[in-house]
Amino acid sequence: MHKTHREIINMAEMIIPIPEGLPQTLKMSQDEFNREAHTLLAVKLYELGKVSSGVAAQVAGMDRLTFLSSLVRYRVAAINLQDEEVVAEIEAARRLAEE
Repeated sequence: MHKTHREIINMAEMIIPIPEGLPQTLKMSQDEFNREAHTLLAVKLYELGKVSSGVAAQVAGMDRLTFLSSLVRYRVAAINLQDEEVVAEIEAARRLAEE
């Protein structure tokens, strides 16, 4: 029997109450809604810098490359550098350009 991505990685479950009929209101099936909720959670955790792209991909139930590619849909940068990291990258690029 083929195991799913979630079965290979030891995953815990969380139950979130939602208003009855919410998926239908959003014109989604229950499965579509569940996938979207997982993805939204993963995207937000990644955007806030709480988890790596690899962990976020696991939460979303997809591989890392697919997760990173999906970020554009949510207007989230795939490269999530902090301000000091950006400054360091710019300085390193300037040093290389001067050589």
